[in-house]
Amino acid sequence: MPGPTPSQTIGPFFGVLIPERPSVSIAPPGTLGTRVTVTGTVRDGQGAPVSDALVETWQADADGRWNHPDASRGCDSVDRFSGFGRIPTDAEGGFAIETIKPGPVPGPDDRLQAPHLVVGLFARGLLARLVTRIYFDDEATNAQDPVLLQVPADRRSTLIAIQRDGVYHVEIVLQGPAETVFFDV
Repeated sequence: MPGPTPSQTIGPFFGVLIPERPSVSIAPPGTLGTRVTVTGTVRDGQGAPVSDALVETWQADADGRWNHPDASRGCDSVDRFSGFGRIPTDAEGGFAIETIKPGPVPGPDDRLQAPHLVVGLFARGLLARLVTRIYFDDEATNAQDPVLLQVPADRRSTLIAIQRDGVYHVEIVLQGPAETVFFDV
C-alpha cells in the first residue's frame, strides 16, 4: 500500500484519493454543451513549474446553472454534470481539464458574468487555498464581465486562457511580476 505524500503546509495528500493522471474529465458523455480542453501550468515566482500543486475547478453548466443546492437557477443536469474537478499537477507543473464551456452566470447586480471556471489552488508553502478564475479568450462577453472589469486592465490577461489549435491554455503564476490575479473570497 502506498504511503502518504510528505507532510506539507496543506498536506499530506493521499495518492489513493488523488490519483496521478494526464487529465480529468468533468463532463461525462452526453453532457450538453461545447466540449473544451483547458490546459495550464502552475509556476512559482522564479518561473519554475510547481510539480505538487492541486488544481480544483468549479463551473456552471452550458446554460449557466450551478450544480449547487443554494443556486437560484439549479442545474438540470445534476446526474450527468457536477461542475467540479480536481487534478494534481504533473512533473512539469501542468494540468489538463476536459469539460464543456460554461454558460454565462448571474453576477453582482444581476449582470451576467462571462463564461469562466472558478479555480482553487493548493500548493506547498501556501497556508490557504488561492482562488482565481479562468476566462476564455474568444468570449465577447469578457468586455462586460462585472468581476473581470474590477481587475486592473493590465492584469486581466493573467485570467484569460488563450486558444491554440482548439485547446485553451493558461499560466498560473504564484508570485512575482507576472503573478496571476487571485481573489479574496
